[in-house]
Amino acid sequence: MPVWCCRCSLAGHFRNYSDSETEGEIFNSLVQYFGDSLGRKVKAMPLVEETSLLEDSSVTLPMVIIGNGPSGICLSYMLSGYRPYLSAEAIHPNTILHSKLEEARHLSIVDQDLEYLCEGLEGRSSNPVAVLFDTLLHPDADFGYDYPSVLHWKLEQHHYIPHIVLGKGPPGGAWHNMEGSMLTISFGNWMELPGLKFKDWVSSKRRNLKGDRVMPEEIARYYKHYVNVMGLQKNFRENTYITSVSRLYRDQDDNDGQDRDISTKHLQIEKSKFIKRNWEIRGYQRVADGSHVPFCLFAENVALATGTLDSPAHLEIEGEDFPFVFHSMPEFGAAVSRGRLRGKVDPVLIVGSGLTAADAVLCAYNNNIPVIHAFRRRVTDPSLIFKQLPQKLYPEYHKVYHMMCTQLYSADSSLSDYTSFPEHHVLSFKSDMKCILQSVSGLKKIFKLSAAVVLIGSHPNLSFLKEQGCYLGRNSSQPITCKGNPVEIDAYTYECVKEANLFALGPLVGDNFVRFLKGGALGVTRCLVTRQKKKQHLFVERGGGDGIA
Repeated sequence: MPVWCCRCSLAGHFRNYSDSETEGEIFNSLVQYFGDSLGRKVKAMPLVEETSLLEDSSVTLPMVIIGNGPSGICLSYMLSGYRPYLSAEAIHPNTILHSKLEEARHLSIVDQDLEYLCEGLEGRSSNPVAVLFDTLLHPDADFGYDYPSVLHWKLEQHHYIPHIVLGKGPPGGAWHNMEGSMLTISFGNWMELPGLKFKDWVSSKRRNLKGDRVMPEEIARYYKHYVNVMGLQKNFRENTYITSVSRLYRDQDDNDGQDRDISTKHLQIEKSKFIKRNWEIRGYQRVADGSHVPFCLFAENVALATGTLDSPAHLEIEGEDFPFVFHSMPEFGAAVSRGRLRGKVDPVLIVGSGLTAADAVLCAYNNNIPVIHAFRRRVTDPSLIFKQLPQKLYPEYHKVYHMMCTQLYSADSSLSDYTSFPEHHVLSFKSDMKCILQSVSGLKKIFKLSAAVVLIGSHPNLSFLKEQGCYLGRNSSQPITCKGNPVEIDAYTYECVKEANLFALGPLVGDNFVRFLKGGALGVTRCLVTRQKKKQHLFVERGGGDGIA
């Protein structure tokens, strides 16, 4: 069976380094990571095209990243040797944090004590390293300031950790699939990745910048360009679909040194007999002729950076699978664009109280399509996202929120162009395109619809993991979700609490905004570097030997 191995990543790495560092120096840095056993293998590897599919190899990669959105891109950037340092002229407005940074100015942030730096910081993420990295990149952003980053970046190529980033589409992930008619919720500079200012990039693409918020397709192009300009493309593989990620175990009694995929039942019976080893990642790549080419990779560590937009959440009610019920903004937007709802007298039902539901309301409202808007929460609920958005910066969302509060349903009046149904849920959809809504008091109402759009969140597709990845969550009996049940991680390393050498970052751990997911890359990189140093120390103590597996 044709498979990939890490040869193309290593060979591509040799070719793409700058002239200031020779292939021999790069080779030595890789041998430092793997030990001398890798040295003997790599010396025999021919230089091959980065896009080719390769024969099997016994080389195990230090890291495989699943997902090529901003989380995966940022992690690849830091694993490629880019290091953040405190800028010479920088003064952070948080004087306590600045004094801590001054104590180790000669060290990159990756080499400092993250827990110490995080002490006392507060922000809009529940992950302390995310808050730390955000305040270094965007000091006091939540107070409305636009201070420059206090960091500058250096490429230290000897810190490169071999890795591969696997994604279904081009670098940028789900940003390539988002509805193009809506502005992003975040400012453009909050969407940028380290080392390339979004404003500088976008100003070279369009002449007039009419504000700080931008279209999703611009963000997608920026991420794709970022991978190329930072020299990361050798680490990325597109059109890849993961089918399984499983642990390999080694029988302590075996003398052949082979890792095997042991059944869960066998493990439970003789758990003490097996040593937990590396990861096996299986999947396939779609190639130009449409065929699927399988691959198998082996890794010491796996990072989950898939995001949470793969599977829209469902109401799990009767009739939800009728064709007039949509579950994503692109589906609904496409129906509107094709004119399927033009001139309809019956309203569109929009279910949900988040920003995507608000986008759908705006889409329908701006196309003269009447709207019934049903959601479970009270309009005064303090957790509604609209209450966290400054009105001057997000007028369109506050327009929706104003309608939610003021254009309430009344039994004494007919439906208008927009009618709000707070504290309501959908009981069922019927084949004659009717729906039944029920209020919190139990009162039921029946409406004829032209369409329904259910926008109540989404779940990641972790079908390649055992138990669909549920066992990694804070509540192992429920699916992983960004808000309700994120992956449970160590606060400073982003390693899964329930699975060693498996990391998660981005929306999977509750960081749904790009400005915060960058902290995950810092935490993971810091963890791998620390462990690498421990391996090298043991290697020296043992006098070299055959390296450390």
